[in-house]
Amino acid sequence: MSNSYNYIDPDYVYTDPKTGILRNLAETTDSNDLLFLETAAVSKRIKELEENPIKIKDSNALLQIHYHLFQDVYAWAGKVRTVNISKNGKPFFSGERFSIAFHYTDTLILEYRSIRKSNKKALAQKLAEILDTINFLHPFREGNGRTQREFIRLLALEKGLNLNLNPANNLSVYERYMKGTIESDVQLLTELILEGI
Repeated sequence: MSNSYNYIDPDYVYTDPKTGILRNLAETTDSNDLLFLETAAVSKRIKELEENPIKIKDSNALLQIHYHLFQDVYAWAGKVRTVNISKNGKPFFSGERFSIAFHYTDTLILEYRSIRKSNKKALAQKLAEILDTINFLHPFREGNGRTQREFIRLLALEKGLNLNLNPANNLSVYERYMKGTIESDVQLLTELILEGI
């Protein structure tokens, strides 16, 4: 819900034309109320996934995770965006080409699964590549970061690794995560993931 994002949504598919607030299931038109609602609902759903993880078969698990996290907030939870997005003048992947990006992500997941559990450096590198790819993809109108962090956490869990890229008591991890994803710095993301696992 950052103001530094720009969206091309002339038909107001996602936003209320009067307030600019994302259309939501609570029908609130106050940005603070929506932020509170979204934070509370998503926090609850993340805890559910910690207790009962979604099994990742392929990149379509991004849709499942997004739906699970945002089902209480947005009617379009779990659906790819239909508007193009840019941040600070840099566009994310064009929605018309999502199938190509999902296919490429599936290739990276297969490569990740072929790496031995004991090779943590290679696992961290591949997780960083996957994270960088899905961050550039940015398939949802809102909630991409939370969805991709959960996706990467679940992939790490497959190898018996615990990974938290958004710890409540460590702002440094989150800041480096943001820097790595914004700047597409796979090396920084690799170091962060390796440190985290």
